[in-house]
Amino acid sequence: MHIDPKGLVPDARYIPSPNCDARPDAAPPCLIVIHNISLPPDEYGGEGIIALFTNRLDPNAHPYFETIQELKVSSHFLIRRDGELIQFVPCSQRAWHAGTSHWCGRERCNDFSIGIELEGSDFEPFTEAQYARLAQLIPALLAAYPILDITGHSNIAPGRKTDPGPFFDWARIPGPTLG
Repeated sequence: MHIDPKGLVPDARYIPSPNCDARPDAAPPCLIVIHNISLPPDEYGGEGIIALFTNRLDPNAHPYFETIQELKVSSHFLIRRDGELIQFVPCSQRAWHAGTSHWCGRERCNDFSIGIELEGSDFEPFTEAQYARLAQLIPALLAAYPILDITGHSNIAPGRKTDPGPFFDWARIPGPTLG
């Protein structure tokens, strides 16, 4: 697996999200942020995540969707339970995954990070297929960008976020992890 000059992974299914913009000063990313997501909550395999990241979420499809229909969010990558890799935003651009956040004295982590969403929740382990895909994706990101740290959403938005959650096995992640 590799990252092409445009910041895309040729092995990923690319579904462009409108929820992105240019990185300030065109600075390359130096942080990877691991998240978890399921839509509806604790349900897997549907199109809710894709619909959310592409602004096509139907608020009538599930009661929870009514509460998040106005969100404009994205991530660079989503790894499904079966290991499928979907890319929404080129790594060269800023995805809107971190929200209000800080890391090592820097604010607005979206400016300098790559977001990887794992289809899952705080309440159960991730799959072998997801860890296998991470073991391919993370080295490709480390080879392409000056990544200094890999951390969880909970570490850059403490008190506001809990993901990737207690079931995420940080020991299985290659690279400079600070889970």
